[in-house]
Amino acid sequence: MAGAGVLAVSDATFDKEVLQSEQPVLVDFWAAWCGPCKAIAPIVDSVATSYAGRLKVTKVDVDSNSATPSRYGIRGIPALLFFKGGKVADQVVGYVPQDVIDEKIQKLLA
Repeated sequence: MAGAGVLAVSDATFDKEVLQSEQPVLVDFWAAWCGPCKAIAPIVDSVATSYAGRLKVTKVDVDSNSATPSRYGIRGIPALLFFKGGKVADQVVGYVPQDVIDEKIQKLLA
């Protein structure tokens, strides 16, 4: 589920919304059945609010969109990939506290 300020992207819209984005992008690869994905979702929503206008926050449902996760070698979820200029700049796999995500975003926006 995408919260306020979080854009759901699919295999079809990924290149346009993420790779061609003017802003850095956080992509949350998730699935509805994934417990840790549900646990990290409020953090992702909070990040979308905190960094609105400076960071695009998106989610990819791995059950509905298999091409994009396999393209980036996603084997475990939740997986957060940080894109800058159409390339992966950083990533986090599994649940992590918000300060870890904030630290990576600060580097991305620097």
